[in-house]
Amino acid sequence: MRTTRFLLRSGLTLAAVAAFPTWLAGPSAALTGISVSTIGTTVSVVTSACTQNNGSWGNASLLNSGQTAFAQGRQVALAGTTVSQSAAWSGVSPGTYTVVVVCSNGGTAGTQSVIVSGSSAAPTTSSTARPDAPSRGVMGGLGGAARDYGPLTLGIGAALVGSGVIATGWYLRKRSKPYRL
Repeated sequence: MRTTRFLLRSGLTLAAVAAFPTWLAGPSAALTGISVSTIGTTVSVVTSACTQNNGSWGNASLLNSGQTAFAQGRQVALAGTTVSQSAAWSGVSPGTYTVVVVCSNGGTAGTQSVIVSGSSAAPTTSSTARPDAPSRGVMGGLGGAARDYGPLTLGIGAALVGSGVIATGWYLRKRSKPYRL
């Protein structure tokens, strides 16, 4: 009887420990994104999502409000290291722009809108958006509101939370009984 309890507890603990890092690292690894900022009439973008391929990290494009395709914007090659890649545009006129970063492997690292005011005051940044969605402002809300995780991810998360609640209740119930031999 004691061996069965021990194995049950050990199995549940090991399952939770094995699943937690995968569950925690999964969504963040899938969406690394970009960071865009402006200082005066200079727009800069930084990312760590791209890998070097044939000596190139990829390209970044600055699109004005009338442009929709990556090729239509002002393109700049990314420069940097394996830790961080960046690009910048200077002499940008005031307005709202969209920055798109495409890595050398053809994948989109991210898309972000930015407002250039033209003054050299404090830096400004804009709202973030998923790489495959148009800019829509700030996507506020609870955890999953910024990215739509599928039903499988939500189910796994609910199962982990549920098993944690059950295990906690079971443990507290066992601890509340007097110790008997």
